[in-house]
Amino acid sequence: MDVTIYHNPDCGTSRNTLALIRNAGIEPTVIEYLKTPPTRAVLKDLISKSGLTVREAIREKGTPYADLGLDDPTLSDDDLLDAMLEHPILINRPFVVTPWGVRLSRPSEIVLDILPVPQKGPFAKEDGELLIDAEGNRIA
Repeated sequence: MDVTIYHNPDCGTSRNTLALIRNAGIEPTVIEYLKTPPTRAVLKDLISKSGLTVREAIREKGTPYADLGLDDPTLSDDDLLDAMLEHPILINRPFVVTPWGVRLSRPSEIVLDILPVPQKGPFAKEDGELLIDAEGNRIA
């Protein structure tokens, strides 16, 4: 199964998303994007295919977003992409790519919409929130 996650192991949402993918019996390609940032073309493609704007794909919390003046509404998409490529921590995460689509999986359960196979068993997030019951069904 061809699934890729742009992952930050220090991010709980990213860890939960990776665990949900694995709970479906899929071992994805894991790209630690802080170590191996995507190219400009790949980043633009991820953002476009996920249905987001470039600004929606920027992470503000815990990043140099404000220090770099990225809240300036006159900045172009190219300006924002330049900043994201120079400072990969600005790329929101985790992006997940499957044959059924691309999503920014925030919250982590969004990944369930693009996984090609059902969950194999129960799943709870790191904080204990139960997402999948014992039969592998999503809990509302």
